[in-house]
This record gives sequence, structure tokens and C-alpha cells, in this order.
Amino acid sequence: MNIRKKTFGVLASGKKVRLYTLSAGNLSLSISTLGAAWTSLLVPSHKTGMIDDILLGYSTLDGYTHNDVFFGATIGRFGNRIGGAKFTLGGQTYNLYKNDGEHSLHGGHRGFDKLLWKAEPYEEQDGVFVRFELESPDGDEGYPGNLKAVVSYGLTKSRDLIADYQVQVDAECPVNLTNHAYFNLAGDGRGDILSHELKIHGSSYVGVDGGLIPTGKLLPVAGGPFDFTTPKPIGRDFAGTIGTNGSKLPDGKDGPGYDHCFVLDGGPTGPNGPTGPNGPTDPSDPGKLRPCAEVFEPRGGRSMRVFTTQPGVQFYTGNFLSGVIGKEGSVYNRHSGFCLETQHLPDSPNRPEFPSCIFGPGRDYHERAVFSFDW
Repeated sequence: MNIRKKTFGVLASGKKVRLYTLSAGNLSLSISTLGAAWTSLLVPSHKTGMIDDILLGYSTLDGYTHNDVFFGATIGRFGNRIGGAKFTLGGQTYNLYKNDGEHSLHGGHRGFDKLLWKAEPYEEQDGVFVRFELESPDGDEGYPGNLKAVVSYGLTKSRDLIADYQVQVDAECPVNLTNHAYFNLAGDGRGDILSHELKIHGSSYVGVDGGLIPTGKLLPVAGGPFDFTTPKPIGRDFAGTIGTNGSKLPDGKDGPGYDHCFVLDGGPTGPNGPTGPNGPTDPSDPGKLRPCAEVFEPRGGRSMRVFTTQPGVQFYTGNFLSGVIGKEGSVYNRHSGFCLETQHLPDSPNRPEFPSCIFGPGRDYHERAVFSFDW
């Protein structure tokens, strides 16, 4: 195991951006201090004999300074959408930046993905890690409270990528951190992800309107195009996703693809009972890691299992990618990668029936995700 550090580049402000590369066994993960973004993840394939980068992204810092599609970025204060770019808390309405039509997406105009994080590498007995820290002042992007985020990413000897998210804030505030990595288990630039076989441990998903804002309904997946309770190719039921509003194209029309939040079975409960159809795995331990998703890529034989403490996962099939120039000249178009963003449910600040995303004095935020690889 080892940790390497180098200068990734220099911002227009003159501040240096560092790139940390963690290596444990046959895995290697690089992370930038700009946006605490995963920039590469090298994974071998026993089937092909190749070691491939399975993350979409950019070769240089310049790409990440214009990262409108959030490649590998750490998202905050609130991942996903908040309807109408506002919420009410304690009788006060907070107005947020509108960066997705009339709505707020992924923290607003300058979310955590666009900020420079402090970083400190460290080792533990089972792995190598980098601890990233960021402070967000009261009123930042319209959110209340002075907030401190501590995010640790690392690799372990047991082929796990660990993501640990901790937040303290001195006033009640919605908090929802995630990472926006785009995966292609065949390797960066090696075609689309439609033949990847996916299982999601979720029996329902969040219904959305034309603006991708939750309607409040949790819809069963059973027997339909959203049913990934048994493994199937991601692209098998694409035609059935048209008209579900989860795959809006830039011209406003529906297209095939997923951009939906799945409610994970055994997750936290809302005030009106279990959010997941099976209720909590252990009501006394809401922070327990639970199975989230499993992905297998048949050509190279790589697989990934995801576990999380969070109530949901946003499954996104890169529907908005169009001619994006990526690593080593790769061109990313629709469905070049997929995201599994572990998170609280979208628009939770405006949905009291969803598990609470309000944190503050007396309730710190601490969530965790594990991405486990085999090849």
C-alpha cells in the first residue's frame, strides 16, 4: 500500500490543486483536491489481462474546472434536486440558486464540487486514505448555518473503496452528500454501459414530474422497466423508461434511460412508517451498511458491489452526455457511463414524509458507502 501526491495544476487564483493517488493491492484511486473528485480508478481484469481506468473524467485539471457533468465530484451541501430552489425550515423560507430550470441541483451555483478542499493522507492497518475538509459559511448558496464537512476516501486490502461523509453544522440545515462518479466497468472510452448487468436492492423508486422533482409517490418496481431486483442488462428495458420523466433530453423531450432515485430495502423510516417496503433492517442501528447494488460487466469480467447507510441511490445512465471530450481524447456520449449516487431522497427538505435530511446541533450527519470490486 502506498500514497503519492503531486501538483495537478494551478487555478486562475494561483492556488495549487493536489492530486493524491492511493494504491492497495491491484487497485489504484486518484483524487483531486478540487471538488474532492475521483479522477481515476485502475482495476485489473483477469479475463482480458488488462488494467483499465473504469471512471469517466478528464486527463487534466482544466477539464475539472469546467466540470458541468460532475465527473467524480463530491456533491454538497445537498445532492440531487430541491424543487423550486427553496425550502422552509423553522418558519423561515430559504431561497437557493436556480441552476436546473426553476430548481436547485447539487448544491447550487458553487457547490462543494467547485471548491478547493484541504487534504491530509493517512494510513490504517487495512488501507490508505485521504481526509478532505471543507468549511461552508452561514448563507453559502442560501443554506443556513456554518458547516464543516469531513470526507474520507480510501482503498483497503480487501478490494474495497470506502467513502465516509461527516458533517457538523451549527444551525438546522438540509445535508445530503454523495459522490458523482461515472463508471464503465469495461474501461474508460470502451463503448456504452448498456450490456452491464445490474441489480438494485430496491423495491420502489421515487416518482418524479416533468422537472424531475418528486411527486411524493413511491412507485413499485415489480415487473416493470425499473425492476432490477434480479440482475438484468441496463439497456434491456430502456424503451419502457420513455415518458417516466427520468430521462429528459436537452430539448425537453423524453429519451430512453434512467435518472431515478431508488428507495433501498431495509432503509431508514419516515414519520409515517417504513420508506422501504420491508421496513428497517435494524431500527436501533439506522447507520448500518446495507446492500445497495451489484454490477457485472461480461466482456472484461469485472464486478462491483455497493453498500450504503443511506436510504436511496440515484441511478443515472449518462443521459445528458453529448460529445464531452474526456481522457486521452475519449468522446463521451449518452450512456457512456452510469452513476450510483448513494444519498437521501431528492427534494427531502420539502417532503416531510421522506426520511429526514435535516441536521444541525444535536444531530450530526454521518453516512458511509463501500464499493467492493472483483475481477
